[in-house]
Amino acid sequence: MTIPLTWLYAPGDRPEVVRKALATEADIVIIDLEDAVAQGRKPYALDATVELLSSPQPVPVHVRINSPHDIEALADLPGLTALRIPKVAYATDIQQIAARAPGVPLYALLESALAVEHAYAIATAHDAVAGIALGEADLRADLGLRGDAGLDWPRTRTVMAARAAGLAPPTQSIFPDIVDLDGLFASCSHGRSLGFLGRAAIHPRQLPVIERAYRPTREEVEAAEEIMKAAAADAGAMALPDGRFVDAAVVATAQRTLALARREELPFP
Repeated sequence: MTIPLTWLYAPGDRPEVVRKALATEADIVIIDLEDAVAQGRKPYALDATVELLSSPQPVPVHVRINSPHDIEALADLPGLTALRIPKVAYATDIQQIAARAPGVPLYALLESALAVEHAYAIATAHDAVAGIALGEADLRADLGLRGDAGLDWPRTRTVMAARAAGLAPPTQSIFPDIVDLDGLFASCSHGRSLGFLGRAAIHPRQLPVIERAYRPTREEVEAAEEIMKAAAADAGAMALPDGRFVDAAVVATAQRTLALARREELPFP
């Protein structure tokens, strides 16, 4: 299974944009029925999405719902891969959605201080939960933040909750400036250092930047290969000629690096 690194949002009321998104290099396309759609166009967005997803699609498609009432229209569609549930605050929110969409993977979006406090409970609320992620725009507003520094603790909390729940690492929230690609790369690099894996995008030009930031560098791959060779020769803890110490945890990290370089399924969680 290929590790998804790029998740591209497209507004549900613009089916032509959704089709263009499906033709990009995005690993996953997210059709948005919530914030990207004006209130008066939400019924049309749902109808257009149902029509599109009535047949299988070339890439996995998630839908960010606007209301629980969207679920019945979407849950059984052959083109749907998963539902993204905005503004989840309690485990019971997910449990209620799961009961209405049996068998559909769910991604819970944590967009408030209360949601972050309940991150692990939400992540373990139901077997249908496939992932959790932050909605940073709403969270920033909820916390009254003027910059990014105050988001690092909620980010780390989300990464920890996902890992503790046995879920895949969360993806980063969107970077709102589609022109500042250097800023996007720096932000992705920071997110990777915090334990995120991949990122949501709002424009196709962001996709290659996100992938480049999250793929291991040549130096990282070479270092991981050296560790794996050493581990194959000696199963115990050891020191490499350059002084690096190698034990089981270091080997596990090297395995993860090489899996990511090959875009294979991660050996953990």
